[in-house]
Amino acid sequence: MERSSVLEHLPALRRYARVLTGDTWAADDLVQDTLERACGKWRLWLPGSDLRAWLFTLMHRVFLNQRRGGASRAHVTSLDDAQAEPPGTARDLDSAIDLERCLLRLPEEQRSVLLLVTLEDLSYADVARVLGVPMGTVMSRLSRARSRLRELMGRDLPAQPPAHATVTPLRRPN
Repeated sequence: MERSSVLEHLPALRRYARVLTGDTWAADDLVQDTLERACGKWRLWLPGSDLRAWLFTLMHRVFLNQRRGGASRAHVTSLDDAQAEPPGTARDLDSAIDLERCLLRLPEEQRSVLLLVTLEDLSYADVARVLGVPMGTVMSRLSRARSRLRELMGRDLPAQPPAHATVTPLRRPN
C-alpha cells in the first residue's frame, strides 16, 4: 500500500467522520485512529481490492468500538465549526447547518448508509461490505433515512420551492 493511495482518500474519510461524530475535533481523532489501525493492519488489505472501501470499513469499526467504549459523541455541530467551511451566503450556511443537524438526528445506522451512498458514492454492495450487513438491509436503511430526512428538513422548508429552484433527486449508484 503506497502512502499516496491512502492520502487521496483522506478528504472522503474526514467528511464521513465529521458527520458520524458531529464534531470537527472528534472527526480528526477518528481519522487518525483509522489511519493508525490501517498502518497496523496493512497486511490484511488485499492488493487489487478497493482500498477506499477497506478504509471506510476500518473507520466504521473504530467508530463503533469508540462508542461502545464510552467515548463521548457530540450531538450538534458548533457554529464555529460550521463557519470554518468555505464561505457562502448566510442562507446557504443556515441550510448547511440545518441539514447537518437533521443528519445527526437520524439513527446512526441510517445516517451511515445515507452518507456512504450519497456523499461518498459507494455502491450498495460496497456499503454492505463496509457496514457488515446484507444488501437488502442497506436498501431498507437508505429508504428510511431518505424519508426521515425529507420529513425533518420539510419542517423548515416552504410548501412550494421558489420558482427559480431546481430540485435534483439523489441518484442511486449501481
